[in-house]
Amino acid sequence: MDEFVFVSGRLCLDLAGTKLWRRSLRTELLNSPSDMGRWMRQAELLDDPGPMDTRGLERVRRLREAIYVLVRAWPPGDDPSGAGFRDALAEVNDAARLPLPRHQLDVSGRLTRTGGVDEVLGAVARDAVDLLSSAQFGKTKECANPDCTRLFVDVSRSGARRWCGMAECGNKHKAASYRKRKKQQTVMET
Repeated sequence: MDEFVFVSGRLCLDLAGTKLWRRSLRTELLNSPSDMGRWMRQAELLDDPGPMDTRGLERVRRLREAIYVLVRAWPPGDDPSGAGFRDALAEVNDAARLPLPRHQLDVSGRLTRTGGVDEVLGAVARDAVDLLSSAQFGKTKECANPDCTRLFVDVSRSGARRWCGMAECGNKHKAASYRKRKKQQTVMET
């Protein structure tokens, strides 16, 4: 049971990152309702998502894809392109009207987060609306690994972040570059 990766800096982009390698391998990380429940817990949206079903999973996947479409096509400009863009915008806006997870304190002062799929959809969609309507959107990038399609917000001081995460893509690129340099060095020495 793998852990999900939360490296994007935004909840909505972390959800978009549950589908990897969109240009090649198309790896789905939300394969089952239980995967979705695990993501909700690891994203710290709900403490106990309760029973999940395939209908809820499809709703979460639909919102995930809508967020990805919008972020890749934003800002819309004078003429938003195609029905896909308009459908994605409607999907995000509809979900943003849903309730948020309920946050409460128990008698020991511990935070409890309760709700279900609707509340998770509401929280993720509102995060997407906030990102797309903020100056922070200008710092949104796609990983520099040509195969990786993970999106992230670059909040580094220099604004030069290139990788979705060092463990995910950055270290792999650095190791490959090192091997290439060593191989070239060996060839040049012979």
